[in-house]
Amino acid sequence: MKFFIDTANLEEIKKANELGILAGVTTNPSLVAKENVPFHERLREITSIVSGSVSAEVISTDAKGMIEEGEELAKIAPNITIKVPMTPEGLKAVKVFSEKGIKTNVTLVFTANQALLAARAGATYVSPFLGRLDDIGHNGFEL
Repeated sequence: MKFFIDTANLEEIKKANELGILAGVTTNPSLVAKENVPFHERLREITSIVSGSVSAEVISTDAKGMIEEGEELAKIAPNITIKVPMTPEGLKAVKVFSEKGIKTNVTLVFTANQALLAARAGATYVSPFLGRLDDIGHNGFEL
């Protein structure tokens, strides 16, 4: 099992990293905005702290836009993983990234079937939304 911290706060990342259990970081533009720093700058800072995967989320909703954004994000550091949504357009992007050797993390996964589709498209990781499932009355751990 791998543990990832979902934040853009450098102090939280450093503390988690010091424990020796951190496999990587997942983040997105909203989390970075709360830190009042530019997205690419914060990604560079995180990748200098953490040697494992750092998932950087795209904001485009179409495959073409996701691919363009993802290719730019992947240039930031070798441990950047492109985070894409579990949508038909996201799966199209994952397929292209996989063919290009770019690691991906599919987010907004609510069912095992979605995780299987993401894996089939070539996803490196999937991020199930256990907390959101719990919020709507399901047991997220049953996923």
